[in-house]
Amino acid sequence: MLQRIQTLYLLLSCIITAALPFVFFLWKEETNNNPVFFTSSMKYMILFGLTSLVTLISIFSYKKRQTQFVLNRLSIILNFILLGFFVYRTLSLSGETEVSEKGIGMILPAISIVFLVLANRAIKKDEDLVKSVDRLR
Repeated sequence: MLQRIQTLYLLLSCIITAALPFVFFLWKEETNNNPVFFTSSMKYMILFGLTSLVTLISIFSYKKRQTQFVLNRLSIILNFILLGFFVYRTLSLSGETEVSEKGIGMILPAISIVFLVLANRAIKKDEDLVKSVDRLR
C-alpha cells in the first residue's frame, strides 16, 4: 500500500537526496567565493545518486516490509558516509583568515537520515501490527 505514512517519509528523503542538492550549494570556495555544488566531485554524485536510488527502490518494495527496512538501513549508512565526507572536508580546511561559508547542502544527508529513521519506525509498527493479528488467528 503506497498510502502509508512511511511512504511519505521515504518520498521526502528521496526528494532531499535527489532534487535538493541541485538547488542548494555545499560550500563556497575561499578564494573567489563561488558556490560548490555536489556535481563538482564524482564521489558526492555517486553517493547522492545511490542514496536516492536505494530510497526509491525501498518505496516500491512496500509488500516486503523486512526488505524495505533493510534498504532503509542501507540508505542511512550511505547518508552517514556522505556526512562523514562533508565533516572531513570541513575539518581538513587549512587555517584561513576569512571565514568560509558552508551551505545548507552539507546538512541534507542529516535531514534525510531523520526521515529514514521515521520511516523505519513506521515500518516496524506495521510489522508488529501484522504479527499481533497473526497471533489471534
